[in-house]
Amino acid sequence: MSDLEAPLRPKRKKVWVDYFVQFRWIIVIFVVLPISFTLYFLTYLGDVKSDRKSFKQRQKEHDENVKKVVKRLKERNPKKDGLVCTARKPWIAVGMRNVDYKRARHFEVDLSAFRNVLDIDRERMIARVEPLVNMGQISRVTVPMNLSLAVVAELDDLTVGGLINGYGIEGSSHIYGLFSDTVVAYEIVLADGRVVRATKDNEYSDLFYAIPWSQGTLGLLVAAEIKLIPVKEYMKLTYKPVVGNLQELAQGYIDSFAPRDGDQDNPNKVPDFVETMIYSPTEAVCMTGVYASKEEAKRKGNKINSVGWWFKPWFYQHAQTALKKGEFVEYIPTREYYHRHTRCLYWEGKLILPFADQWWFRFLLGWMMPPKVSLLKATQGEAIRNYYHEMHVIQDMLVPLYKVGNALEWVHREMEVYPIWLCPHRLYKLPVKTMVYPEPGFEQHRRQGDTHYAQMYTDVGVYYAPGPVLRGEEFDGSEAVRRMENWLIENHGFQPQYAVSELNEKNFWRMFDAGLYEHCRRKYGAVGTFMSVYYKSKKGRKTEKEVQEAEQAILETPDAEAA
Repeated sequence: MSDLEAPLRPKRKKVWVDYFVQFRWIIVIFVVLPISFTLYFLTYLGDVKSDRKSFKQRQKEHDENVKKVVKRLKERNPKKDGLVCTARKPWIAVGMRNVDYKRARHFEVDLSAFRNVLDIDRERMIARVEPLVNMGQISRVTVPMNLSLAVVAELDDLTVGGLINGYGIEGSSHIYGLFSDTVVAYEIVLADGRVVRATKDNEYSDLFYAIPWSQGTLGLLVAAEIKLIPVKEYMKLTYKPVVGNLQELAQGYIDSFAPRDGDQDNPNKVPDFVETMIYSPTEAVCMTGVYASKEEAKRKGNKINSVGWWFKPWFYQHAQTALKKGEFVEYIPTREYYHRHTRCLYWEGKLILPFADQWWFRFLLGWMMPPKVSLLKATQGEAIRNYYHEMHVIQDMLVPLYKVGNALEWVHREMEVYPIWLCPHRLYKLPVKTMVYPEPGFEQHRRQGDTHYAQMYTDVGVYYAPGPVLRGEEFDGSEAVRRMENWLIENHGFQPQYAVSELNEKNFWRMFDAGLYEHCRRKYGAVGTFMSVYYKSKKGRKTEKEVQEAEQAILETPDAEAA
């Protein structure tokens, strides 16, 4: 057996959960989709109502809501009440973790009112928004102004708070970095009720750098100021097929956006948007986009494709046609391009509703897509949830760009999941060492895609049922994720914690750096008030005793300054 061959596995006996999952589409069509559509519509009406208010009125409401949060925090009795959590129900989160930390006794703080765009400052090119503003909402406001967030995560439901405290990426991240890298200021309510504004150059600069990836365990985020960029009405998108082995597919992807001469900051050589989809061990399609004006898009001979219409083919399947017809170019309305993966949830929609990509379903019911991830989670019990953890993969592997080929080979050998999503992002060399950081000395090598101030990484998105599961063979999902995490640690990679993690505490802090994070936990009183990021991310139920003992251990550890 060659290194790239997947191991032979014995057949797996079907159990009742298999049949329930196979016919789950019935519940999705008759329950989840109608409720999802209703919730989407009600949310839209709420956004419209908010948009009609002046920025001054929104700011006034914001200040009042912040006072309520401060008052609520001060009502907490540390000796009697549990650790602070938001009042959001566990199943509402878009991430795949079970949010089991809320099963332990906790003190709830309601942040549900924080869902307004507070200001669009054209002079400073800054959007000031509250944490529950989602990507669909902000793009609906900014794109008609020919403005956009520098990084707009693809799925409509992803919120500013989740993308900052957790992880957010988009096809423009090879220029601007991760979502949190585009934030210029955070408004945070600390454990003692103080409201502070953290920037990279004020007295709270340590907190500013520690917030990303902290999962809301340093304080409560109530607003963020985020970088805006000018955009045009259309995205000129080029689809380029690549054929070869996985290392050759990886090199084709790298060459699509990273000049071999190292001129990575030259806009004439680097596209505005990049993504690649690996459809098989030998086939991929690289997509590169540049902003284009309405006048250019409507010139004679140019093709405009409004991919946002409900009856249109799913985007990943449309892109796949380049493998048959060769390289082609088309123009997509900018906002529709931003949210191109929303309707089919990348390709997860194919598993949820196996026939939803057919023309008749798209035409008749496509307008109700997608089902809300939160509702899908709410309609599954413990057995179904555990089944998906074992028989399904939703993971992102953040790896140095030069190791993408090795990562693809590992995924093929251990999981056999296709399609695979590739999206590059910069990992900046910052004044302090944060939870995620580039390889030491990377700038000396000047590898393809790197600059002196940032190392180029790639999100290897692995979302689907593994090949062995589709063939009815045995597959140990927990063990596969555990091996993936070990591979990432050995290769200076990172695992976003929205996903199900098998990391124990020792390996968690081998993958991430604890220095600045723990320093800020102590300095700003988060220990004993907010759960630590490891215990918040840890798989499985958390007992109150377990959490308290972990917090006490941190309190008893001698204070150490961040490096």
